[in-house]
Amino acid sequence: MNIIENDKVKEKLYIEKLENGLTVMILPRKNVRKKYIICGPNFGSIDNNFIIPGQEKETVLPDGVAHFLEHKMFEQKSGVNSLDTLTAIGVNANAYTTNDHTAYLYEATDNFYDALDEYMDYIQNPYYTDENVEKEKGIIAQEIKMYEDYPEWQVYLNALKCMYKNLPIRLDIAGTVESISGITKEMLYDCYNNFYTPANMAMVICGDFEPEQILEEIKRRITIKENKELPKRIYPKEPIEINEKEKTVKMELSNPMFAIGFKDKVEDNMIKKHIAIEIILNTLFGKSSKLYKELTDNNTLLGTLDLEYEYSKQYAFILITGVSREPKKVYERINKEIEEAIKNGLNEEDFERNKKKIYGDYITEYNSVEEISKMFISDFFKGENSFDYLEEYNNVTKEYAESILKEVLDLNKEVLSIVEGND
Repeated sequence: MNIIENDKVKEKLYIEKLENGLTVMILPRKNVRKKYIICGPNFGSIDNNFIIPGQEKETVLPDGVAHFLEHKMFEQKSGVNSLDTLTAIGVNANAYTTNDHTAYLYEATDNFYDALDEYMDYIQNPYYTDENVEKEKGIIAQEIKMYEDYPEWQVYLNALKCMYKNLPIRLDIAGTVESISGITKEMLYDCYNNFYTPANMAMVICGDFEPEQILEEIKRRITIKENKELPKRIYPKEPIEINEKEKTVKMELSNPMFAIGFKDKVEDNMIKKHIAIEIILNTLFGKSSKLYKELTDNNTLLGTLDLEYEYSKQYAFILITGVSREPKKVYERINKEIEEAIKNGLNEEDFERNKKKIYGDYITEYNSVEEISKMFISDFFKGENSFDYLEEYNNVTKEYAESILKEVLDLNKEVLSIVEGND
């Protein structure tokens, strides 16, 4: 078992790739009552086109299959739902689907190993029938319709549609009512058999464990032994340019919501770039910034700005979201602030203060077994180790951040999504 140690947070990561290809990461936390486990495949909503090994024909899935499959994993041949079983023994279990991976998790203070039996069982033994697939379509259709009524989701999704022309990230992770109607049990088994293979999966365990002991407990419960060749994923070509500049829709809400997006590209050393962008966004638009004070003092901005940078191996973008009676005014002020920062550089004192804040945020994440586990599995599927954020931090200088500011906060690659009231 390989050991990666980080002195800054006094943490050790024990990592082993098993014979069947599964990567297991263990982060021991002495004297912590809560235990946490998360496992899943590098298979998300954007993985709709691929070629299965041994086949020449391309497989094209309807939108929403990864999310649909996640929903169906808990149902067992016995008729029992594993989520109910885990809840009954006092374990908090859940699952989620992102654009690039799916994850199944639970946290427990007691009954961890009883829960592990059920957890490893349902992950390795899917059960799909024509009947239970049809039943699930109605459940997920209701979920899709519910999200269509959420202004927060619509302003986010419309920003992605403005940024991206072809990449499936522009689509709802759950698909549409129409797209999921074409999902069959055969599709689900094809996806499970080709993507839920150990070589395409990772597991993170965090809590008061002896690494060698918990690893043996995992190995003992593994039934999938083979290390299979993975499908060849096919993604549509995505232009560098944005798809459209602006999109406004009307919904039932009291105050307009907005999302300002910047389309970015994936390149080398995304961790260093990510750190720089977080510092930039907080320096220019965070709660301690002059712009934030100005916009809140004159009641142009209602509440804080949510500042986000998201990326995977296929995409990268910035989103600045908030609520305002005058979203266009916020948009114009943000653009003016960006132009001034590009022209004059970042204020050194503000930069250093926000750099320390970001580092503090990284350190704080290690206080939570949940945050640690989700962070490590997400970064693993990006080809990175979460410890590298702490190691790369000191390499982010003001000069480097200013070069990233000019590159990424390019107003030519900026979009605006607004959801405003019907009246």
